[in-house]
Amino acid sequence: MTIDLNTMLAILAMAVATIATRQAGLLVGRLLRLSPQAEDILAAIPPSVLMAVVAPTAFATGWAETAGCAVVALAATRLPLLPAAAAGVLTVALLRAYGL
Repeated sequence: MTIDLNTMLAILAMAVATIATRQAGLLVGRLLRLSPQAEDILAAIPPSVLMAVVAPTAFATGWAETAGCAVVALAATRLPLLPAAAAGVLTVALLRAYGL
């Protein structure tokens, strides 16, 4: 296997840009004072992104995946994202184990 220098430089540049963006966000975030309404809006972003990721699966696959996506959607209204996603994965695994 041969590693192309241009590809390696592009990967390195993307890594540096990603790290710089994250660090800048942390630094700027410390300086901002957000209103309660803005905090509520920002808190709604992670569940929205999660649903944008899992929604295509709900409509493009079988019943087990659709049920798993529904479980994620319902769990995300009450639980943090990781347990909500884990509940969906567990649902799909159980339904597949029972042949659905």
